[in-house]
Amino acid sequence: MKHTDAPIIDAVIRVDRLPATGREIEVHPQAAALAALAEQLKLSAVEQFGAKLVATPLRGGIRVLGRLTARIVQPSVVTFEPVVQEIDEPVDRVFLPEPDQAHKATPGSELFIDLEDDDFPDHIDGPEVDLSALLIETLALAIDPYPRLPGESLDALGIVAPPEDQGPFASLRQLKTGDDK
Repeated sequence: MKHTDAPIIDAVIRVDRLPATGREIEVHPQAAALAALAEQLKLSAVEQFGAKLVATPLRGGIRVLGRLTARIVQPSVVTFEPVVQEIDEPVDRVFLPEPDQAHKATPGSELFIDLEDDDFPDHIDGPEVDLSALLIETLALAIDPYPRLPGESLDALGIVAPPEDQGPFASLRQLKTGDDK
């Protein structure tokens, strides 16, 4: 895979030129970008990809809300036949400027982190925010890691798991005492 500085998807927004009411953004990459996206995510194909987003100003940064839809093709984990997956995911992310040096934590200082809180905001550096990484990340997290066709299983292929007394842990099971069982 070639590494380039240019993003696969063109979705750059300028924070300093964003109207107070926000801006709608629609992303529909061309065939070459879909092929590059499929290669990056190790998919057979990305047949369709689209996002409808609304970016609104928020505390010197932006909040991006919307929806990502896609149709991807990847091989089944059982038979390697192509499996089509329809993806429809919400997008909600906050981008804020990096805190001033006066407010940055010093090495060794204590930080309070609320683990029950929503995701931390992403930091932006400069007047532009590239939403392509957000869209690719959202797609990657929505992909089924173990795709299979309906009704597919190892049993259908005739693969039978060995009985419990013949598996790799059979000898260990014999060592268990009556209390351990």
